[in-house]
Amino acid sequence: MKAEKRTLREDLKLILKGYKLLFEICPAGMVWRTVNCITQQIRPYFSLYMSALIINAMAAGAELKELLLLAAVTVLGMLFLNLSMHLISRKAEETESIQWNLNELYLLKVQCKMQYKHFEDPKTALLRQTIRNHANYGGHGLSRLYWTYWSWLSAVINLIFSLSLTISMFRMVDGRNLTGFPAFVNSPLSGLLILGVILGNVLFQLWRIKKFDLKTTEEWNDFNTRFAHSNAFMHGEKPDVKVFGAVGFTLSRSERVLADRGYIRKLFKIGTTSNLLSHCVAAVMNLCLALYVGAKAFIGVFGIGDFVLYLGTVEKFVYAVSELGSSLGILRINNVYMEELFGYIDLPDDMYKGTLSVEKRDDNRFEIEFRDVSFKYPGAEEYALRHINFKFRLGERLAFVGMNGSGKTTFIKLLCRLYDPTEGTILLNGIDITRYDYDQYLSLFSVVFQDFHLFAFSLGENVAAREDYDPARVREALEKAGFGNRLEELEKGTETYLGRGYDESGIDVSGGEAQKIALARALYKDAPFFILDEPTAALDPIAEAEVYSRFDTVAGDKTAVFISHRLSSCKFCHNIAVFHGGEMIQYGSHDDLVADENGQYYKLWHAQAQYYTE
Repeated sequence: MKAEKRTLREDLKLILKGYKLLFEICPAGMVWRTVNCITQQIRPYFSLYMSALIINAMAAGAELKELLLLAAVTVLGMLFLNLSMHLISRKAEETESIQWNLNELYLLKVQCKMQYKHFEDPKTALLRQTIRNHANYGGHGLSRLYWTYWSWLSAVINLIFSLSLTISMFRMVDGRNLTGFPAFVNSPLSGLLILGVILGNVLFQLWRIKKFDLKTTEEWNDFNTRFAHSNAFMHGEKPDVKVFGAVGFTLSRSERVLADRGYIRKLFKIGTTSNLLSHCVAAVMNLCLALYVGAKAFIGVFGIGDFVLYLGTVEKFVYAVSELGSSLGILRINNVYMEELFGYIDLPDDMYKGTLSVEKRDDNRFEIEFRDVSFKYPGAEEYALRHINFKFRLGERLAFVGMNGSGKTTFIKLLCRLYDPTEGTILLNGIDITRYDYDQYLSLFSVVFQDFHLFAFSLGENVAAREDYDPARVREALEKAGFGNRLEELEKGTETYLGRGYDESGIDVSGGEAQKIALARALYKDAPFFILDEPTAALDPIAEAEVYSRFDTVAGDKTAVFISHRLSSCKFCHNIAVFHGGEMIQYGSHDDLVADENGQYYKLWHAQAQYYTE
């Protein structure tokens, strides 16, 4: 994936935004990484500085006592730095190993808080998978930002230390008695020439990075992307891949990508050329520098020990500039992937959330009305629902029936305010539901969707959907949902884990048992409105009717809504709404609807009659 044309300012702004996010995700890990980086960079400068002092002292004929003192300071200082580095490094590694996993947790948090229309959008799902592929196969996005942090921070620290120690290299002495080359070395002109050589090397290194290293990075990114998209392991678990025997096909494509020796040879050739040029130019600079520093030491501008110091610090300065340039280039390339990430994180939440409190009523007298409601999904041209007018009455048993795609589930999504109507208004006790506090409004509904999910947590946590639950209430809900006999068989009761993801002694539940647990979850919430959105679609018609009948009994005085494309499951309801083509075309009791021979309900009922007995 190639970098887009952005200005340096735009790139820096995006990079800073990424690091701000990293410090939000794992603050302790980033702080300890920073401290670790600083301590790691101090040691070589301390060693260079102390070595220069000792050599200068020896050249000046210092006494043994002074030399021993300098040696002791050097040894103890190195010991202190080594111990500090070890302890800080261990702490940094420990913190990083704990907190870096929060990267994925952060994306999950984003997903959980995301507006539902984005969550259901296939484009969002594709973007999320693309971000993960780029992170897993190429180390792009936040991962690249994280690992490059050490490189550029080390470069900045090296620049600070090397400049502070190198600047004295350009000082001069009284040169009245100097002639020829020594006089030239002691003049400002020689200093400017050496600065020119150093800056020339710096500019060359930056050019080399842009010309070769960043090109190699982009090529490797392209290689990893091709491998990710051809990787058999990404597709091997898909059922159609198994059925059509395409595992071998995808594996063969992956092997060809990895075996592309021409491509690999091209990348290594670029890298070899870059390193060869870098070493040659660095050798020229070091030769000029050695002559300059050696001559200055010879004429007495500074001690011979500074010869070692300046050679080391200038080399580190050039390396630091090169590393900083390389890191910046890598981060600018990585911004392509950061834009993907922020495109996902910054998906807008344009759903208006009011502030009105939902009135708490012990009698559950909540009235909901759909007033001329129409809706079409984002990006869709056709309406999923048209001109729905409907009112819920307290304690009713209502059924919404119709063929798949008729609009039943869309109606429930609007009722639960997962989406807002495109046209029309939904009212709660006469007030537009958008004016209510969103979470308080959601608290009115207990819904069991067709694609309900159980977690690999304890049975009690699954029912309560929280860690701190009431065991007695959980048990009561499970018994009402028909799970009581199975519960009595469990040694750990509500503390029994589902599956073995967290606990080896966890249990596996059948599809029917899972549905009972999902029903118990709805009962535990004890909301005024109970909704069953075809959670039993995988059961046969008779078994589904039994589940619905049981739920009708335990729902008590709540308003209960049953959704099904099987009419037999809902004939006990007070009234039945028939959906067809996004419209509510019939409404009434089972007896009234089945008596209308020209109605859709009559046609559906007799079409399904072979599956049940009236």
